[in-house]
Amino acid sequence: MRIELAKTAGFCPGVKRAVNMVEMAAKSGNPTVTYGPIIHNRHVVDRFASMGVHEVSHFSDVKPGTHVIIRSHGVSRAVYEGLREQGAIIEDATCPFVKRIHEIVSEAEQRGRICLIIGVRSHPEVEAIAGWCREPYVFETAEELTNWLQEDPARQKWPLIIVSQTTSTEKLWKNCTETIKKLCTNCEIFDTICSATEKRQSEAAQLAQRCESMIVIGDRKSSNTKRLKEICLESCSDTCLVDSAADLETVRYTGKLSVGITAGASTPEWIIKEVYKNMSDEIKNEAVVEEAVEAVAAETVEPAVEETAPVVEAPAESVEAAAPEAPEAPVAPAGEETFDQLLEQYDKSLNTGDKVTGIVTAINANDVAVDLGTKHAGYIAYSEISDDPNAKPEEMFHVGQEIEVYVIRVNDGDGTVQLSKKKLDAQKNWDDMEKACEEKTVVEGYITEQNKGGVVASVKGIRVFIPASQTGIPKDGDMSVLVKTNQKLRITEVNRQRKRVVGSIKAVAQEARKAAAEKIWNEIEVGKKYTGVVKSLPKFGAFVDIGGVDGLVHVSELSWSRVKEPSDVVSIGDEIEVYVIGFDPEKKKISLGYKTDETNPWTIFTNNYAVGDVVNVKIVKLMTFGAFAEIIPGIDGLIHISQIADRRIDKPEDVLSEGQNVDVKITAIDTERKRISLSIRALLEDNYAPADEDDYED
Repeated sequence: MRIELAKTAGFCPGVKRAVNMVEMAAKSGNPTVTYGPIIHNRHVVDRFASMGVHEVSHFSDVKPGTHVIIRSHGVSRAVYEGLREQGAIIEDATCPFVKRIHEIVSEAEQRGRICLIIGVRSHPEVEAIAGWCREPYVFETAEELTNWLQEDPARQKWPLIIVSQTTSTEKLWKNCTETIKKLCTNCEIFDTICSATEKRQSEAAQLAQRCESMIVIGDRKSSNTKRLKEICLESCSDTCLVDSAADLETVRYTGKLSVGITAGASTPEWIIKEVYKNMSDEIKNEAVVEEAVEAVAAETVEPAVEETAPVVEAPAESVEAAAPEAPEAPVAPAGEETFDQLLEQYDKSLNTGDKVTGIVTAINANDVAVDLGTKHAGYIAYSEISDDPNAKPEEMFHVGQEIEVYVIRVNDGDGTVQLSKKKLDAQKNWDDMEKACEEKTVVEGYITEQNKGGVVASVKGIRVFIPASQTGIPKDGDMSVLVKTNQKLRITEVNRQRKRVVGSIKAVAQEARKAAAEKIWNEIEVGKKYTGVVKSLPKFGAFVDIGGVDGLVHVSELSWSRVKEPSDVVSIGDEIEVYVIGFDPEKKKISLGYKTDETNPWTIFTNNYAVGDVVNVKIVKLMTFGAFAEIIPGIDGLIHISQIADRRIDKPEDVLSEGQNVDVKITAIDTERKRISLSIRALLEDNYAPADEDDYED
């Protein structure tokens, strides 16, 4: 039997940090408790209890001056506040990943967002996360989330934020986020599954695929341990969960060819070693028994035939007939290889540069094992997997997958062969590049750098030079804005021998703009609205790109108020809503409008003010007959000289000055001539008017 232990089994960094904090506190001699079990493992909790560190379940149980270590799963905001009020000395062992979730949901709450949590409702980590939100919603399945969103469609427009329990599965999170993206219009998504958890679960899944039996070690209350078991069961039906080595008595694993072992993030190293050692010892004992049985079987043989047994001779003529016929060479069923063919394949020699096909048998820490069907063991080093530095082997391959690779080195002495996936991909990519150039197809590239003559893009790992004139950036413009962006381009030149490829972003942009322009001219009509981008600002207005065609917003159409410069209203690069006033298909000219009835100052005034209203206005102009005052931007009213004071005045400047703010009463609105009469005097008379007789007491 082969026993394989997962490399990521045991304490994760967050758990290790929490356990170390408790151990240091226990040795310090200070009165110390943990808020809840420090981690989900009873053996660890019992060990700390024997060292004098017990757990409390409520902050009211804490005495002033006591050191309180917050559990790795975290606690709510209310618990922190309660502990401070009790006078506790807080030592926070919350996992940094969990702490980050608290910060995310707390900050989102301040912005008015509603928190959705994917996880187990009763789990302390989820309870803690919920304790940092006013009104959180928790979902254990994607179905629950879908039903909640669909039972009230208004929820799909809420300002939402979604996070996950750190130990949730990637499958559950993916299902939930797909639901959110499909149904919701205003949701922020934060993938908060712990990276250590993802790696542990991925490795457990791969281990379960290649082992006949799986043993998961951990506390039965541990969420991540339960999920490990679920993941292993998907590939290995013979999966058992054990709390410690004592549980091995109930597990049948002897007789298996391979057994995999993994452990939850809260499982201490000493328990893992104990389980591994007990299994190894039992396997050794089993092997000794098997050897003894084989030895006994070898001594038990059939009795020898007596030498005196009679010999019967067959007639001569019947000898040929009695002789057994030579067996025919075996014939393989259709579609299958014969033994000779398989043997020939096994003995086949491999040479550097060969292109071969194999089956992925394992994804190891530093390489991928590949069965080539020969006597050589094939390996792809991670450096030979892809040119992409962010490529993840576990995402690119799976056990049982058939792949094509290049042979880069053969070692007949060791019986190994080094393989390369990226070299084969590179050859195919060059083929694709030549094809794209011939067929003038559009490809996508990532701009990696800027140089003196242009920019460089990476297309399927191949370096593509894009001259400055083909970047689409105006002459003397800043090409650095393209760096670290994805761009569509056309391949214009390929020289495989010199490893030179030239491309053009401008060609794709021009074609796209031409297609967009044709669509606009086919569908354009007066009054149609477009969202455009301001491209330039001449003295007479603003040119706006409405998606392939530039239209002009004349300066008179920019604002209801008088405009000195177009830049007083809009700036280059602004995205604005415009509508078509007129167009000439032959001259390819379009007149656009920007000001609308909704922004008309007169409309705004009449919708919000009426005769009799008292408003605060700004004196903008003094005349011999009165004063003009701004009510709202773009709307002025007249205060006649007779309405400036409750006494006779010779000229308005005796009472008022330009720029002064005063309260006035609206006395008349002439809708046809759009004139407004204002009065300070009327307001003064209202304030000094005699009271009614009813206002006086007897």
